Amino acid sequence: MRYLVNESVNPHFNLAFDEYCLESSAIDEPVFYLWRNAPSVIIGLNQNAYGEADLRYLEENGIILARRVTGGGAVYHDLSNLNYSFVGKSSEIDPASCMTLIRDALRSLGVPAQISGRNDILVDGLKVSGYARRVWKDRTLIHGTLMYDVDLEALRLALGAPEGKLKASGIASVRSKVANLKDYLPAGFSLMQMKEAIFGSLSGGDKQYVLPESFVAEVAKLEKEKFSTPEWVFGRSPATEFRRKRKFACGTVELFLSVKRGVISEIHFGGDFIGSYSALELEEALTGAEFEPSALSSVLRLYPVSNYFDGMTQEEFVDFVLEPF
Repeated sequence: MRYLVNESVNPHFNLAFDEYCLESSAIDEPVFYLWRNAPSVIIGLNQNAYGEADLRYLEENGIILARRVTGGGAVYHDLSNLNYSFVGKSSEIDPASCMTLIRDALRSLGVPAQISGRNDILVDGLKVSGYARRVWKDRTLIHGTLMYDVDLEALRLALGAPEGKLKASGIASVRSKVANLKDYLPAGFSLMQMKEAIFGSLSGGDKQYVLPESFVAEVAKLEKEKFSTPEWVFGRSPATEFRRKRKFACGTVELFLSVKRGVISEIHFGGDFIGSYSALELEEALTGAEFEPSALSSVLRLYPVSNYFDGMTQEEFVDFVLEPF
């Protein structure tokens, strides 16, 4: 099978690369490529961003949130995760064949990999790889993960969801017990060695598929106009409602918050708190703001939170509004 080269580690660019490969007439035969992402959470096409990731943790740790064009659940990527993509006509490419290729490539390295009934590859009952699929006209994209030495603690924290305090539509991820392939490979076997071995197994000696010079520029345009925009990343999230209650120095504050397409559509404060100004003023200022830390902080620079909640700091307020649990 011919291969493409994509050395980018920008999640938004890489997801744009996937879509452009799928829909590009420049590729007329089945191809595959291996790629990596900088630390990021990648949510499925139909998922609610607020129900799948701890946005505060992502912001504080420089982790990128991105949305792909395929369905399925949220995943955490870092540079110790290897991704694969297969693209081609639907008559020439299918999930079963692709997963068999990946499984066999792992087995050739001594990893006792098994294909599960869903869309995963397991080792000792633990998930090391999963895939998602999209069909466009007569073409198919199949892409997935291969966890080499992913930071499992970062994965756990990044994929924290506000369960119990979030009322949201959208499709939630099915959390799986996961493992890293490094634990099943020979001692000292590096990620690059694994990549080279899997690449060799998949390519079978076939040559690189050379793309037109304009290809990268078109992908970069698609990234800028679609995949890196809040409208794509957050805007596809279905309507979401939050309810919170917490005690502060000013008293008990209750919060009702509705978010639609990544924007605060309704917000109300209640409780026995004390403040110098009416919280209605702050409610009006926050309505229409993007539901993310920097946007909230921008509003609070003009409307100091201590005016409405005696003794409360801006950090406490943002933490309260974006509370994941």
